[in-house]
Amino acid sequence: MATAATKPQDSGLPETPETVVVRFAGDSGDGMQLTGGQFTLSTALAGNDLATFPDFPAEIRAPQGTLFGVSAFQINFGSRQINTAGDAPDVLVAMNPAALKVNLAALKPGGLIIADTGEFTKRNLDKAKYDTNPIEDGSLAKWQVLAFDISAQTIEAVKPYGLGNKDALRCKNMWTLGLALWMFDRDREPLHEWLRQKFRTKPDIADANIAALDAGHAYGETAELSGPLKQVHVDPMPSAPGLYRTITGAEAVSLGLVAGAQLAELPMFFGGYPITPASAILHHLARLKEFDVTTFQAEDEIAAICAAIGASYAGSLGVTSSSGPGIALKGEAMGLAIMTELPLVIVNSQRGGPSTGLPTKTEQSDLYQAVYGRNGDAPMPVIAARSPSDAFEVAIEACRIAVEYMTPVMLLTDGYIANAAEPWKVPNPADYAPFPAKFLEEKNDGDNLLPYKRDAKGARPWIKPGTPGLMHRIGGIEKHELTGNIDYSPDNHQRMTDLRKGKVDHVKVPDQEVCLGNTSGKLAVVGWGSTYGPIHRAVDNCRNKGLDVSHIHVRHIWPLPANLGDLLRGFDKVLVPEMNTGQFKTVLRDQYLVDAQPLTKTSGQPFQIAELEAAIAKFFDGVAGNEGGEVPVNDQQLPSPKAEND
Repeated sequence: MATAATKPQDSGLPETPETVVVRFAGDSGDGMQLTGGQFTLSTALAGNDLATFPDFPAEIRAPQGTLFGVSAFQINFGSRQINTAGDAPDVLVAMNPAALKVNLAALKPGGLIIADTGEFTKRNLDKAKYDTNPIEDGSLAKWQVLAFDISAQTIEAVKPYGLGNKDALRCKNMWTLGLALWMFDRDREPLHEWLRQKFRTKPDIADANIAALDAGHAYGETAELSGPLKQVHVDPMPSAPGLYRTITGAEAVSLGLVAGAQLAELPMFFGGYPITPASAILHHLARLKEFDVTTFQAEDEIAAICAAIGASYAGSLGVTSSSGPGIALKGEAMGLAIMTELPLVIVNSQRGGPSTGLPTKTEQSDLYQAVYGRNGDAPMPVIAARSPSDAFEVAIEACRIAVEYMTPVMLLTDGYIANAAEPWKVPNPADYAPFPAKFLEEKNDGDNLLPYKRDAKGARPWIKPGTPGLMHRIGGIEKHELTGNIDYSPDNHQRMTDLRKGKVDHVKVPDQEVCLGNTSGKLAVVGWGSTYGPIHRAVDNCRNKGLDVSHIHVRHIWPLPANLGDLLRGFDKVLVPEMNTGQFKTVLRDQYLVDAQPLTKTSGQPFQIAELEAAIAKFFDGVAGNEGGEVPVNDQQLPSPKAEND
């Protein structure tokens, strides 16, 4: 039997909302990521724009029902352009008391809670540190509540398939998904087909999950409930004609790397070692062997990058990826790639640090590491993706720079980009200009071979080992500026240091554009990486209020665009929001002597639109000296269980 709390003043969602934010939350064994992923698929098929944010517990398998075991998946979808996963949910699906407790503060007043009363047992309430049952004690009065026994409903739905209670309850996420599909007027058939394919070797399990899905949908259709449960329709967003699909950042990076290797007319070798949140790139690339991709899971991070360097030496495009701790381990080998001047793409899916830090949370705190973090003067181009779909373009750009300039390149993403999904218009391959790699086939100085003789871009020749007459030496000890022979004389080292630096400094990158607003004015909000979505929406909202603010988002972190300094000097103030303690702000101050103000956040969660709007407003409130600073920790954003000593 369903129960509802006192109806709040806010009546909830309109029948045809412009945007909706839904968060699915439960134990890490409840399949919330699967539920969210399939709801995302149905949303994309309905033609809505969307953005998602999966949020995982750091523990591999926290005790069931505990605060630390909560897994959440948030999706923001609508009939207009969506840039972020949303600030606060309109709907919270809570599969147990712990999921309710760590996510409740985020829910909008008047929002809808869908709770499984079958899990609100005394034992689970104790695990979630509840003294009383929140569904019964009136503490949920400012929200709408739809509370009923989803567990019992699921067991009843799958009874014809002879499953035990444990196996039957594994279908609970599909029952919940069915209810969500009804609530937002979604087609079930694509999910039916997906379940048949997923469990094609276990048809009974497929049928049971389909039955659970349909039962949840039927519950929404037939339940005679007032108030909380109603069907809403979100219109599709007008989109340009073309083929669309949802894509995560990890998928986009993988496809972009393959596309880059194809445009360079090279086989690709990927050397990796599992680490959250970078592991998904290895998983995706392992399925793309037909595109001349070789994947190698090494015994450690050092072996992974060294194998990739070896592959580049042999004439492939070497690629490796990791997160902050693994990037640190790869540091010496990066210096080797810089010294040998071989093309190499290094993907850094950033997470909270230092050390092991926050394995499943997002941060942008590896920028210093990317730009400066190697021994010696070891310059390397660094570029950053701003969204999941943008990661495809950035991966191609990384491959181009690596091949054309014979240099390692670091591509920065983060946990938000890697795990999040958004619609992607599949591009036309003919729109991309090839940049075929050129290998030296004969001696380049009469009867002599000069392996470090440079072209107009400063790149040395790429020589495949085994090419007749072109035996040469490269390595980690300083080489003569032309012959490649060992030479660590002072004047030679000075010249080689200058040459390597000059090559990177003169990598051709596009001029910086203004994403939104004017090219000069009162305030420029400058971002990089995954802060794009919330900055763009916040700046747009502030401009609609009449504030003179513009959004500049930098893709090429090093070298910086040639016009960026002049562009920044056209604004009275510069604000740099980033999920670290102000690293890019320091780079901008160093390079351009502009008084860039930091806005920092290191809580493991992305910026909210409201946080950025508040920060922008401080530049226009007439109060001196209150601009920038650190965003306070916001426990209302995403799961934030407090540490317990039990």
